[in-house]
Amino acid sequence: MNGCTGSEPFALRVLGDSMEPEFNEGDVLVIEPSVLVDDGCYVVAEHEGEYVFRQLTIEENKWYLKPLNSKYPDLQITGVEAIRGRIISKSNGRGRQRKRYL
Repeated sequence: MNGCTGSEPFALRVLGDSMEPEFNEGDVLVIEPSVLVDDGCYVVAEHEGEYVFRQLTIEENKWYLKPLNSKYPDLQITGVEAIRGRIISKSNGRGRQRKRYL
């Protein structure tokens, strides 16, 4: 399953608290658009015209973007075509405390 093909990795900074405690505001994420995605991975996806960072969950052939913070709702997406990339690493924004997700 691919979100985008032939694209270069890119970085984004986490805004908000929807993915706490694993990801905090200010963390820098590296996103790989051309890597395979599967249930449980962290992704950037398009939902209602906006890009959203969440954990991908696939249940009974339905695709959801789930926040780690229970204050936020799950979002249903159409499928792999909504995925823009998979998070492959994060740092705390100061180049320290790097963690990989592949």
